[in-house]
Amino acid sequence: MADLKGMQKRKLGNSNIEVSVVGLGCNNFGRRIHDVKGARAVVDRAIDLGVTLFDTADVYGNGTSETFLGEALGARRRQVVIATKFGWGSPSGTSRRSVMQNAEASLKRLRTDYIDLYQVHFPDRSTPIDETLRALDELVRQGKVRQIGCSNFSPAQVTAALDASKRLGVAAFVTCQDEYSLLVRGIEPSLVPAMRERGMTL
Repeated sequence: MADLKGMQKRKLGNSNIEVSVVGLGCNNFGRRIHDVKGARAVVDRAIDLGVTLFDTADVYGNGTSETFLGEALGARRRQVVIATKFGWGSPSGTSRRSVMQNAEASLKRLRTDYIDLYQVHFPDRSTPIDETLRALDELVRQGKVRQIGCSNFSPAQVTAALDASKRLGVAAFVTCQDEYSLLVRGIEPSLVPAMRERGMTL
């Protein structure tokens, strides 16, 4: 594989976090890649190519993805931006208790004292968005999370969450993580314009 010279970077929304335009999805750590040695080879090569964004989630490999990523990064942790997600399949959804417990578990598995981008994996209809946002804001104030984002939210849910953050005076989502490709373009008519209007990054 040829080196990627002059890797472009972009900001995450209106935050001060800058990431490479090419990121590494770590969902196969613990699945197709069965050991830390294999994960480390992928992580090291990605960093050497200029990749700084590493995306994972607490459910990938039942936590193994985060564990492998944390071990593979080691001393290179400060060179990268870690994005992880929570709230998919959690019995308590995105309640305050769930937010706090899941964050602590992810921090431990990732072997880090902060998460750069902490994202709600799926909307939780059983928990008021105000409760989730207040808990996430608490993590930001504690320095355990730098920025927050959402995944698989509808345009209306994204707008409602941003409005709630403004009303409550708490941290707001700076990113949306959604499926988007040449074949899957459903977010173009409504979500993308809403994100652009609010200064968010996909």
